[in-house]
Amino acid sequence: MTRLLLALALVAALGCGGGAGRLTVNGLPVAGGSFAIAYVHSVYKAPSTEVFTVEGRRFTMRAVVSSSDSVLDYYALDGARSRTPGGLWVLRLAAPATYDGLSLLTTAVGRRTLLAGGRCLPLYPATGAAEVRVAVRLSPGVRGRSCPPPYDGLAAAGTALTTSRSS
Repeated sequence: MTRLLLALALVAALGCGGGAGRLTVNGLPVAGGSFAIAYVHSVYKAPSTEVFTVEGRRFTMRAVVSSSDSVLDYYALDGARSRTPGGLWVLRLAAPATYDGLSLLTTAVGRRTLLAGGRCLPLYPATGAAEVRVAVRLSPGVRGRSCPPPYDGLAAAGTALTTSRSS
């Protein structure tokens, strides 16, 4: 009986108060049900981002945003192209891809950075390469920092895309 009460107390503690049990992607808050992975494209040297929506603990890639339309060509995916008022190119995927988790190879060249809840979390090492897993989970706290250029504009564009998207 004591174990059951302790387990129930733990569940209650994780589900309320102080940000405990908050839905996050790698520790960043999932605000508005979306996040993005930004990077500098290695071929075109253009700031770019992949935009995801979150459903439960799964996430779906909905769009690619870049300052270069050549980056959209590089993906070779079907979808609708448009431009944002700020001049960024957008590819909304015709067949969005859904994930439980995503493993990425990161380097200081591409500077892959997670964008969520108005915060940024660099995923790349200072030198060399690293494999990073992106996943949505409940976390007791959040981390990250404000998004520096060039990711600040991409974060705003990604948020606008997911709030105006049609499913």
